[in-house]
Amino acid sequence: MSEQRIRHPGVLVVAGFAALILVGTELLSLSIAHENRQPVSWSDAFFTAVSAVTVTGLGVVDTAPTWSRFGEFVILVLIQIGGLGIMTLAGFLGIIFTRRLGLRTGMRVGAEIGFTDLGTVRNLLQKLVVFVAISEIVFAVLLSASFVLVEGEGLVHGTYLGVFHSISAFNNAGFSILDGGLERYADDWFISLVVAFAFIVGGIGFPVVFELYERWRSPQRWSLHTKVTLAMTFTLLTFGTAMLAVVEWSNDATLGSLSPPDKMLAAFFQSATARTAGFNTVPIGELRPASLLVFILLMVVGASSASTGGGIKTSTFAVVIRSTLAEFRGDRQATLFNRRVPRSVERQALSLVVAALGGVGTAAFTLAYLEPDLPALELLFETASAFGTVGVSTGLTTELGGPARLVIIGLMFLGRVGPITFGTAILLRAQPKRYGFAEEALIVG
Repeated sequence: MSEQRIRHPGVLVVAGFAALILVGTELLSLSIAHENRQPVSWSDAFFTAVSAVTVTGLGVVDTAPTWSRFGEFVILVLIQIGGLGIMTLAGFLGIIFTRRLGLRTGMRVGAEIGFTDLGTVRNLLQKLVVFVAISEIVFAVLLSASFVLVEGEGLVHGTYLGVFHSISAFNNAGFSILDGGLERYADDWFISLVVAFAFIVGGIGFPVVFELYERWRSPQRWSLHTKVTLAMTFTLLTFGTAMLAVVEWSNDATLGSLSPPDKMLAAFFQSATARTAGFNTVPIGELRPASLLVFILLMVVGASSASTGGGIKTSTFAVVIRSTLAEFRGDRQATLFNRRVPRSVERQALSLVVAALGGVGTAAFTLAYLEPDLPALELLFETASAFGTVGVSTGLTTELGGPARLVIIGLMFLGRVGPITFGTAILLRAQPKRYGFAEEALIVG
């Protein structure tokens, strides 16, 4: 591999995440990280480290009864660094200590958060870490107050619960240290909405949040990215809520036992969590097949660009849908909000979708081959959850054998760094060609 290739920002991002996973695995392998010092295998520690760094939330062991306070702290640090981004954190520390952001560091940060304009990266980075810290503190205070004042938890333990779930929710990680997760809070409007708002804010994308803060009074001045992100987020949330409510309304194992308002709350929470959050307030394994298919679609789409979430991203999905409609209508070029979408963006969006569907499809086939006795739909659900770094599961994760777990691990890693690295690599490597080939028509469709 050439020196230029090794120094490519995308390669360095992948290497950084891999190194963090290995460090996390070693720390989680220590006996001090295990509850009552009960032994935990290296493979289970490795799976947990990958899940935490990729902010997925899938687990082969239960978090609370398996890991000690030290182990939970390690998981929390891995979530924080994985959600914020290794190169992003390094760039921020560089600004703190050297008062500047070098060209190479700026390119690496850009590769990680999905930007190639170094001016944008510098301005964004200086606000990003502060925004993350303030957001997590606010959500931690709200959740801690509820755990202490309403749920009756002690001050120290209630605060710890609030901090842990705030960081996990904002970074779209889905890890919970509560027995049964958040299922007991299906009808708790305060906790459900605070947690949902935390992972929606974390998953909507930092550039969108900053632009809304600066231009909330002037929607006409919002960038195309912000308009598309907000429109797709609202559309997917509404679609998911409606579909899940209709399908699960009479299912006593999920929404059926709740009051009508609480059913809509639970349907909304599941719709929001399906786009990379990983928390659930109803048992996912009890969902009807139609609901699992809705989940799969939402998980593959995922969160928004430059966020803590995974998936192909909402803007990518919007571009592909609009390009398809433009082709059907015979339009020369796709448009969104009266703006033309560059051909290069259309190609990148299509490439990401093909790569995502190819990766998820291949992984699902592999799992079906390795685990022939497990339901195919649930295996597809598991692969979509891993690729989208969602973390919800029907309960199959713990039943997978060693080879099948490696497939899930690969998907989680790909879901966290793959789409970003793939898209950025296209931008950074683009060079104008000095020659062209003869054109010839091809029959398609």
